[in-house]
Amino acid sequence: MKKKGSIFVIDDNRNVLNSIKFLLSDYFEEVFLLDSPQNLLFKLRSKSPDVILLDMNFSAGINSGNEGLFWLQEIKKADPELPVVLFTAYADIDLAVKALKAGATDFVVKPWDNAKLLATLEAAKALRYSRKEVLKLREKQKTLNDDLQRETDICWGESSIMKQLLIIIRKIAVTDANVLITGENGTGKELIAKTIHRYSPRSTENMVCVDMGSVSETLFESELFGHVKGAFTDAKADRAGKFEAADNGTLFLDEIGNLSYSSQAKLLSVLQVRQITRVGSNHPTPINIRLISATNKNLIQSVQKGEFREDLLYRLNTIHLEVPPLRERREDIPLLSQFFLKKQAGKYDKYGMKLSEQALRKLEDYDWPGNVRELEHTIEKAVILSDNIVLQPKDFLLRAYDGATLNIESFSIEEMEKILIEKALKKYDGNRSTVANELGITRPTLYHKIKKYHL
Repeated sequence: MKKKGSIFVIDDNRNVLNSIKFLLSDYFEEVFLLDSPQNLLFKLRSKSPDVILLDMNFSAGINSGNEGLFWLQEIKKADPELPVVLFTAYADIDLAVKALKAGATDFVVKPWDNAKLLATLEAAKALRYSRKEVLKLREKQKTLNDDLQRETDICWGESSIMKQLLIIIRKIAVTDANVLITGENGTGKELIAKTIHRYSPRSTENMVCVDMGSVSETLFESELFGHVKGAFTDAKADRAGKFEAADNGTLFLDEIGNLSYSSQAKLLSVLQVRQITRVGSNHPTPINIRLISATNKNLIQSVQKGEFREDLLYRLNTIHLEVPPLRERREDIPLLSQFFLKKQAGKYDKYGMKLSEQALRKLEDYDWPGNVRELEHTIEKAVILSDNIVLQPKDFLLRAYDGATLNIESFSIEEMEKILIEKALKKYDGNRSTVANELGITRPTLYHKIKKYHL
């Protein structure tokens, strides 16, 4: 067995220290022995143990346990997340309860049973690693939130419709109301969800994003609600689902319109009772999330066709935001184009690039079936390929393929593939199963290509 971690053992009995060291040396990389807690805080500044095993009495004739409680409090002041297991020869339940309330991880009675002591310390060590991982995730989330803060410093445009949308977003963000965002592919639904989270009281907590279109029906419960070890063949360990990961924060369910009817019922049940039960477990866990959903489908039509549950729709769309396509707010194209040009020019170290008036007019005249996402990627491609500081109309290869005959020779294989997929998605109203059948590819392959081409 590989030794891992370090432990401080504090006890005024040298025989106890030696016995403990002999026992723990096979389980911890480092075992530090202290016969007095007087230098403990100094030692903690130079060493960072994973566990502390602390005796509760150090003065002769005093068996109240108050000394142990005092040093427990001092340790917690120095490192609130450090697990402390208390050691005493007196099996006092009241003292044990008092110690646990004061922050002790566990309580061991002398004379000890080796197996129980090892199990207690191993559990405390695992707790330490778990807390470190949580801290690491919090730090990572803070970084992501900082990135989100910068990322959402975006260009909304100057159109009245977008200004009004931003006003509504700021009003609803401070509430916990569920939000349904609808609009065509590429209009920026996920970015709007992030903006709502950014302006909300939950902004310091996680925002967890789930592409429902890529979650298979068989894995739906495991992905969203989690599972326990052994729940199914590949469940090698306990795993939290997306709802638990988003607890106290925001859960964003993209492509909600692609959810199967049976999965819709499971989602509705969780939203009604506000608790989840991991697959393979019988213990419900309360959840506190703000739900934001998005789809490019008309869910009212889906309800009428019997493809989407009406009761779930009512749960999702307390607030409904419709994001307009770019062709309906052409006055925003110049500002967005300049914004993306500055962003992409900086990304590729081509600072100072500009758009000629003729190029800008070409961009304004195009219908942008892929909306804002297509505009950004078109500008990025132009920045990469152009050697000129001023971008001209010829730098932008815009394709009109809404039923017109295509000049196949002017397209690469990848461009043709992207066009075919985009046309099929539009033809079948985003139904990916039908699109996959139409194109003769599997659903996973289709999801991969949709992500690859940013459709």
